[in-house]
Amino acid sequence: MRLPSMSQPFLLAPIAECPPGPPGAQVRLAVLGARDVGKSAMIVRFLTKRFIGDYEPNTGNLYSRLVHLEGDRVAVQIQDTPGCIQVQEDCVQVLDSLSRCVKWAEGFLLVYSITDYSSYQSVRPLYQHIRKVHPDARTPIIIVGNKADLLHARQVEAKEGLQLASELGSLFLEISTSDDSQGVCDVFQYLCKEVSKVQHAGSADRRRSSIIPRPKSPNMQDLKRRFKQALSSKVK
Repeated sequence: MRLPSMSQPFLLAPIAECPPGPPGAQVRLAVLGARDVGKSAMIVRFLTKRFIGDYEPNTGNLYSRLVHLEGDRVAVQIQDTPGCIQVQEDCVQVLDSLSRCVKWAEGFLLVYSITDYSSYQSVRPLYQHIRKVHPDARTPIIIVGNKADLLHARQVEAKEGLQLASELGSLFLEISTSDDSQGVCDVFQYLCKEVSKVQHAGSADRRRSSIIPRPKSPNMQDLKRRFKQALSSKVK
């Protein structure tokens, strides 16, 4: 499945940190998945268009960039996460260590490698954990099968990724971070756009809920009638 293309190119400029701003001015993303699925490589590919194949195991790096997206200037923060997700009995405890990141983020990429079936199995518990923290179904989550260039080592078929995404109600696509810079950019751009939509919808909901209905003007004739009734009852 291909993502809708963006109408405007994006520009990148580093910033020290993302200042608070109006809805749509700041987007917080998190990239989650098992070890060695290419999370860091995807983020760097998006931010710099360069591919770096080898990384030291990260402890959770935060990347900040200023991006021009469809004519708007957006401060994007991307949280990389350690590859400590494993499908095992204490999986819930492992996921709890990511709760702070999950609470912080507004949009998510769940990444697995098509060459590692266990990384594919990690996607469902990650998705379920996110939905516990963000029960609002509008929170965008995209499932990404990475390393699509390594077809000779494939362990996860594309139809399996599609089936999982269909069951979870998420978008799915396969990409090759090493071979397809545009595909990686499309994923992040689309996720930014979806987060911005949710932000604007939430802002509109808050504005509507803050409007107090104007009380109806009292009916003076009805008040006079009730007053006369009260007086007549006292006289009796």
